[in-house]
Formats: sequence, C-alpha cells, structure tokens
Amino acid sequence: MASRRSIVFLLLCVLVAPSWLAAAEGASDPVPAAVATLGLGSASDVREAVDALAGSTDPRALALLGELAEGRLQVDNAAGVYRSTPAGWRHVLSDEPPPADAELVAPSLTNALRRQLAAVRAQVQIASPDANQRLAGARAMAEKPAPEADAVLRTALAQEHDASVRHWLRLAVAQLDLQSADPALRLAAVTVLGEAGRLGDRALIVPLAGDTEVDASVRAAAVQALSRIDRQQWWVHQAANLFYGLSLGSILLLSALGLAITFGLMGVINMAHGEMLMLGAYTTYVVQRLFQSQWPAWQDAYLLAAIPAAFAVAALVGVALERLVIRHLYGRPLETLLATWGISLGLIQAVRLVFGAQNVSVANPSWLMGGWAVADGLVLTYNRLAIIVFALAVLSMAFLLLQRTSLGLTVRAVTQNRPMAAAMGINTASIDAWTFGLGSGIAGLGGVALSQIDNVAPDLGQGYIVDSFMVVVLGGVGQLAGTFFGAFGLGLLTKFLEPEIGAVLGKVLVLVLIILFIQRRPQGLFAQRGRAVEA
Repeated sequence: MASRRSIVFLLLCVLVAPSWLAAAEGASDPVPAAVATLGLGSASDVREAVDALAGSTDPRALALLGELAEGRLQVDNAAGVYRSTPAGWRHVLSDEPPPADAELVAPSLTNALRRQLAAVRAQVQIASPDANQRLAGARAMAEKPAPEADAVLRTALAQEHDASVRHWLRLAVAQLDLQSADPALRLAAVTVLGEAGRLGDRALIVPLAGDTEVDASVRAAAVQALSRIDRQQWWVHQAANLFYGLSLGSILLLSALGLAITFGLMGVINMAHGEMLMLGAYTTYVVQRLFQSQWPAWQDAYLLAAIPAAFAVAALVGVALERLVIRHLYGRPLETLLATWGISLGLIQAVRLVFGAQNVSVANPSWLMGGWAVADGLVLTYNRLAIIVFALAVLSMAFLLLQRTSLGLTVRAVTQNRPMAAAMGINTASIDAWTFGLGSGIAGLGGVALSQIDNVAPDLGQGYIVDSFMVVVLGGVGQLAGTFFGAFGLGLLTKFLEPEIGAVLGKVLVLVLIILFIQRRPQGLFAQRGRAVEA
C-alpha cells in the first residue's frame, strides 16, 4: 500500500512540477508582466510597469526602460509593445512585426512619471554587470538621488569595486545622508560633498552652515565645504572664460586674417569684409540642405564639403568687389569706405531677399556634438575645440602661402614697395585681385566656423567687422603674427571682462585700452617693415 501511494505521489509531482516551475519562472521574471501592463498605454499602467522593473537585473528590463525614456516605444492594446528598429517596429519580446491592423501610439508619460522612470532606470543600471551601465546609473543618481533608492544605493556602494562608480555612488549616498538624524552621517556627507566641489551641492549644504544645524562640528564642516566649493568654482569659472576667450579669438582670427592681408597690401578700409563671413555661413547652410535632400546618408560630411565651397564663394565675391569697385577708388580712402559700406548693405539685403530675414540654423554634424566634461560646470564642447584647431590650421596655411610660395613672395613685394614691384615686372593689379580674393575667402572660412556655434542671419558680419579692424590695428597692419596675438588677446580680454562689468562696458573698456595702446605704439604689436614704410 505504501509503495502504491509513493508511486501515485511521484506521478502527481511529474504532472504538476512543470506548472510550478513555470509559475516560479514567471514570478522571478517581471519583464513579460511589465510588457503586458505597459501595453495598456495609460499613465497608471506605465507607472505600474516601471515599478515592476525596479529590482530587475534582466538586461531586457534595462533596454525596455531606456527605450521608454528615449521615446522609442509604441503600444497597441491588443498587439502589445513595439520598439523602433532599423527594420521597422518590432515586438520587444518576440521581435515580430505588428499586425497590419495594429494602431501603435506612444505610451502616456507625465512629468512625474518621467522622473520616476529616470530613477528606476538608474537603479536598474547600478545593478548591471556592465561597468559602463553602472557608471551611468551612479552618475544619474548623483544628480538627483531618490530617497526610496537609499537601500539600493548603499548595497551597491558596499559591493562596488570600480573607483569611478564608487565615487558617484558616494556622492548620491552623501546627499541622502544630509537629512539624517545622525550628526556623524551628516558630518561625513558634508565632507564628501565639499571635497567633490560640485556647484549643484552647494544649496544642499547651505542650511547646515546656519543656526538650524544643532551640531557645531557639522556647522564648521559645512562652512569649510562651502568655502572649498566656492574656491573650486572660481577656478572653473576662470577656465571657462579662458576656453570661451580662445573660441572667440579663433573667430576673430579667421575674420581679421583676411582683413590683415588686404588692408596691409592695399590700405583699403573694406567695410564689406564682415559680409564675407556672412556669405561663408550661408554657403554652409546651403551645402547642409543639399546634403540633407540629396545624400541623407552622408549628411554628417556636409561640413567637409562646405569648407572649400565657402572659401570659393567668398573669394569670388571678393575678386568681383575689387575688380568692379575698389580698383577705381585707390588713393581715395573716404570714398572707398563709403562705397564698401554701401556694398555691405546691398549684400545683406540680397541675402534677405533670397533666404528671408529670419535666422537659419546650421546643425552640428554628429561628430561635433557633445563635449568633454573637464570639471563640474566646465564642458569643452567639441564644436568650439574644432574651431580653435581649424583657425590655427588656416593661420598655418596662410603663413606657408605667404612665406614659402612665389605668390606669397610677390604679395610681400607689392606690400612693401608697390612702385618697385611694378618696375620689376610684377602685375600689381592682378596681385591686388588675387590677394583680395584670398582675404575674402579666409573670411568665408570664418563664416563656416561661426555657423557651428551661432544662428546664421543676414547681419551676421556686422558684429565682427569693428572687432576685426581692432585686431588688425592692434597686431600691426599686414602682420600675421600680430593678427594672431591681437585676435586671441582681444578674445580673452573680452571674455574675462564681460562677466565682471557687463558686455557693453566690456566693449567700451577694450576700445579705450586699444586707443591708449595705439597712442603709445602706433605701429601695433608688430611693426611693418619695408622701404615704403621707411619712406
């Protein structure tokens, strides 16, 4: 009898065990249940699905949360949840396409739900076996730690071995400990946040430095932490001014470089030089639109094609300007100034008629997006870094052209002594046209650079023409070395003065300083040499 009962029991176990195992597997795997709930699409259903994934270590859960946060999921009440893929919409679990009659809509996400989603996603990330995912989750938690994630953060910190991840986890835990009733925890938290020196943590520490804090040691540590944060942020601010000053100096260098060549060679005050910047920027815009419409797969390469195109357009306009107008006004500086000013207004109006009066936007290619986070509050953006490198490269090419080629030799000969150069058989009229085209083309390259950090407008060049002339006068007429030091010096001085006294007063003070400098040294930083000068 006992053996018969044992056999019956075993048979029942064999029959029932698969259902038990399936139930257990379903209980330990929240992803399918969360997907089913998410498929209903309402805000409450999305909140329930997100909560269900909070403790999951399944890579599918992390992918699902990321796609939901990035807006790459759509749902249908009957068909389920689908993600966007290069092959179209595919089911998040089965990878099957949706039925023909499916009506996919985006799940409802409120602002509160987005905050919850970010917190849950960070919790799942810090439990990931991938160090990069843990680092991303720890950084997200350090920006705004969720109180309900306190236990998860402390557990992750105790188990984490990666130094970078531990750093950000410590910052997240420290922010939560600021509200602790234990003075020892508050003291440790203030010390950690003070050492990090992050500006965002300053507001959290300020209450602990006042009379509301009952523990004297915590108050003293808070005051010390605030002082340390302020000191570190001062250095960050100065580094940011330096970086933006170099960036502005690069734009001024590209703008003034061509002006230094033309002004130094012909002594022409070309008030339309700023419009060469504008033409270069609009050429970049046209090339971008052309790539977007004709070669969308290669649209990230538009900037490489825009560089020679902008140079050519600006250079051709510069040659035409010299041939048609300026050539007939040599020796009459006032009339030249008025004529080129009128031409600048005409170019601005022509661009308004073609492109409209509204600003147009030139998007950075993907390889120039983002930046390098050097410190809290200081990000060296890739587009500005590229502009600095580009300006130095253009300066180097201009130097080699003027110093190492026969064209450069004739240009320097005409610059130093025009009558003697003509007597030696140099066609000075042709050199004037080529040099004017070269200077205008370099300004067009400045427009390419400027389009990457600012909107493009018809009056774009008006804001740089005065600064360009100041750079040329400050550095020395026709001197590339002087243009280099003048451009970067003026850019740095402007960016360090503007935060202290304002943009308008900063411009005024810079102009006054340049006037005082020219009074003491009329030839600029680098004096022009040659028989014409000596005469």
